[in-house]
Amino acid sequence: MYAIVEIAGQQFKVAKDQKVYVHRLPETEGSKVTFDKVMLIEDGGNVTVGAPAIEGAGVTAKILNHLKGDKVIVFKKKRRKGYKKKNGHRQYLTEIQIEGIAASGVKAEKKAEPKKAAPKKSTSKKGDDLKKIEGIGPKIAETLAAAGIATFSELAKTEPAKISEIIANVRGNHVTDTWPKQAELAAEGKWDELKEWQDKLDGGVEK
Repeated sequence: MYAIVEIAGQQFKVAKDQKVYVHRLPETEGSKVTFDKVMLIEDGGNVTVGAPAIEGAGVTAKILNHLKGDKVIVFKKKRRKGYKKKNGHRQYLTEIQIEGIAASGVKAEKKAEPKKAAPKKSTSKKGDDLKKIEGIGPKIAETLAAAGIATFSELAKTEPAKISEIIANVRGNHVTDTWPKQAELAAEGKWDELKEWQDKLDGGVEK
């Protein structure tokens, strides 16, 4: 028996007792989690396909540990400009072990989840210009606002791992480590201090 399930913006083919590395999850090590965006289940030759997800299906897993992935080198160069920039990036990851696949019976959890994503109301009130944070562009600012993070204060209280999870579907390598601290300075109106620090950053990383 196996399933195709979406976890933190990525799709995985999983089976019982399998270990999987996914984008960092907010839950603590040792806790159990249920993923209800199950696209497909195969059981003894019988295949059930969702549209897009299977109603009531779920995959349960245990969080083994939080870690960082291998270093990825990001090298930027502009021809005839004498510009070269080399940065390293390590993705925040979580190792999980699949404990079970259920074809039904996860309806209660499935309905509770949209309430978490409901803080869209922050868009009705005027938020801050999150693009003032070095490393945040229009698409990321829009994605954060949709997740209920529309002000510098809200961003300052969010863990980098959680930010990475929220923007997992935005194309590109995004280093979020400095974003909460940048947002904290912006929320306190320390623009000179923020500008001085941002001059030393490139893509969220110290030059």
